[in-house]
Amino acid sequence: MKHEVTLDIATKFILHKDVEIEVKADGSKLDIIMVSKGNIEWLPAGNRVNKTRLSWTKFAKLMAEQGTPVKIPKKPKA
Repeated sequence: MKHEVTLDIATKFILHKDVEIEVKADGSKLDIIMVSKGNIEWLPAGNRVNKTRLSWTKFAKLMAEQGTPVKIPKKPKA
């Protein structure tokens, strides 16, 4: 399954508006992830009423417990 991720950001600091990240799978909209200073939210495709929210603390705990560890590639020396 090929995923396409689109990020629309006008500034590098999150001030008063969430940064929205749209995720598509095989050309179909999968969901939107909204990132703000206080939390991260997930809005499934086709759902404009209810979203799921996690504080950054809870998100970090979830990733530590449920995430899959992946090595970070070393940056080439300049």
